[in-house]
Amino acid sequence: MRIRTSFPHDTAHEDLRVPLSDGTKLHARVWRPLTGEPVPALLEYDPYRLSDWTAPRDAQRHPWYAGHGYACVRVDMRGHGNSEGVPDGDHHAEAADGAEVVDWLAAQPWCTGAVGMFGIARGALAALRVAALAPGPLKAVVAVCATDGTHGDPGHREGSAPDAGPLAGTATALAYAARPPDPAYTGEDGNTLWVRRLRAVVPPSHEWAADQAHGRHRRHGAVPEDCAAVRAAVLAVGGGHDPYRDTVLRLVEHLPPDRVRGLIGPWAHQYPDRGRSPGPAIGFLQETLRWWDHWLRGTPGTAPGGTPRGAGGGADSGSRAGTEGGSDDVARGADRADSGGAESASADWADWADDRIGAHGTGGVMSTPLLRSYIGDSHPPATPMPTPTGRWVGDPSWPSPLVAPVAYVLRGRPVAVRSPQYTGIDAGAFPPVGGDADLPPDQREEDARSACFEFEVPEEIWVLGRPRVRLRLTARAARGQVAARLCDVAPDGASTLVTRGVLDLPARRGADRDDALDPDDTEDVVLDLHAVGHAFPPGHRIRLAVSSAYWPRVWPQPGSGAGFTLTPTGSLLELPLRAQESDPSITFGEPEQAEPMGVNTPATLDEPRPERLVVHDVAKGEWRLETDPCPGGTRVYPDGLEVTEDAGEAYTIGSADPLSACVRSHSSIRLHRPDLPWDARIETRSQITCDEADFITFDELVCKSGDEVVFHRTWEKRIPRTSG
Repeated sequence: MRIRTSFPHDTAHEDLRVPLSDGTKLHARVWRPLTGEPVPALLEYDPYRLSDWTAPRDAQRHPWYAGHGYACVRVDMRGHGNSEGVPDGDHHAEAADGAEVVDWLAAQPWCTGAVGMFGIARGALAALRVAALAPGPLKAVVAVCATDGTHGDPGHREGSAPDAGPLAGTATALAYAARPPDPAYTGEDGNTLWVRRLRAVVPPSHEWAADQAHGRHRRHGAVPEDCAAVRAAVLAVGGGHDPYRDTVLRLVEHLPPDRVRGLIGPWAHQYPDRGRSPGPAIGFLQETLRWWDHWLRGTPGTAPGGTPRGAGGGADSGSRAGTEGGSDDVARGADRADSGGAESASADWADWADDRIGAHGTGGVMSTPLLRSYIGDSHPPATPMPTPTGRWVGDPSWPSPLVAPVAYVLRGRPVAVRSPQYTGIDAGAFPPVGGDADLPPDQREEDARSACFEFEVPEEIWVLGRPRVRLRLTARAARGQVAARLCDVAPDGASTLVTRGVLDLPARRGADRDDALDPDDTEDVVLDLHAVGHAFPPGHRIRLAVSSAYWPRVWPQPGSGAGFTLTPTGSLLELPLRAQESDPSITFGEPEQAEPMGVNTPATLDEPRPERLVVHDVAKGEWRLETDPCPGGTRVYPDGLEVTEDAGEAYTIGSADPLSACVRSHSSIRLHRPDLPWDARIETRSQITCDEADFITFDELVCKSGDEVVFHRTWEKRIPRTSG
């Protein structure tokens, strides 16, 4: 990481209030270049609290953009941080507020009237939702690691099944929602705002459990349904280890190609310049500056002298060309049937590359391929993972003419699949953010709990896109789920998870349906795995592992303990094979940011806890996964604010009982300003269990000012299991 201290413009920043039409005022922090001319504005709009939680990140991004001639603005959503109002969970209202902020920025005398939005995760989704409202000044968006609200999106639902992965964080999410405004910014009004906010707080577990009936809550404001309304140009960015990477493919497929570009690198759920595992980091701020220059200033997105912004150096480690297509040899335990198309992909790529260079020259931001993807080399299973090697490839459209589906036919006798309920314990963190234990470990133990089919790899093949699995299943109960994992098996037997997918079997005929299974009736079901860019080397084996459970990523169905019978005849794995042509023109500069703000973390004598710990209670036949979701300890900010956090999460399940699934979590946060004085404490506990008919949720929230309890509430709720 290069820390930049000098920029084309000197900058200054200030805090101010953005008024909304209903009188609510949102807290904003604005960094502006010191110039007498109006400049375009960039907006990051999310609920993550600009005065503490995102302040270190903001201090290295927003001043960097301001130093390059943009007014960069960070705004807390209604009811969060030091903004007024209370959050009501209405995504349309949230987007409408954002559109008002865009219009307000465009009307400021220091703004040219052109506005861009960017964000990660919730902030990225907010930017896409605002773009779907098409406010006139909003010209461009950069959306990083964005969920788009579809049924297959693993935010609350994985393959239309309720996703247990994010559940253990409900106590932390409740604690975050209950944090008070900071009196350093709100004065005496802060306590009034806090009490009003606390009375409106709803535990996230209620939203999750209510989000079963075919994903109605998630579809509310889902971006693909509104693609026709999006008028802003969209740069969609995802990571190969981020659970939301499929969003990039959906956006580049559905938005007009003259105003969308996609970028999928080998990253976790992080901005691509952070340098967190697995990396490699890229000059992401430079790359986005090209995007802003093109769409907000009308320049071609190149640096002075005609050099493309971000050119040179980069994360393209060892680009190499390989043979086209793959082998038609009979695989071990399976046959492969080639559906054609891969052989001509190389010529298509060359023709397209010549046309692109001839039409656009070199360096204009829209002359880049529609989709730039990183195809990583095979690697041993490791958490943390060393910096991967691989190559960048460019595709002119999506679906791409350079990608051809190739079918691998399953062989063998029918096999009973009745996985232990703790299958999935080695799935890795949700989402991985770069921690030492975030990525999935060796999958051999998971494979042993699954039905596996293997395919030899005589020659190297590149996979890019979403693999698809068709399985012929005979149900043993009215409800259940199926999980499929694609693994890269090395000659020494090590099994590296490449990608996976899950299907809620009652939703097999459509995400908006809930059709119970007919036991002993045989049906073909299809599930799509998540997008992947991966090179299988010769001598390795492709392993398809199928299980009837995947805890804690997916909440088990009441009848999932019965499993199903899988008939290989009529079943297949379809891999999207890509022509083995890398794109040497795809390069990125060294990552750089502005100076860090200087947050201090005092030393502590506390023993560090394991990030992920698996406990097997042999006598009870119970498995427990314990995770440590936050760094813990105290952070001291330059303005004197002290923030102390602690949290813990646990997922428990019995080996044979799907109704034993339980998620527990706790969280505590202290916000302290010794000089005011101000000492706010938030403590939460959450639990979700189930029976055959209901999810059963318990949540407790205790808020204190010093040692005085100012708010205490518990929620106990039974929510019918309309799905899962």
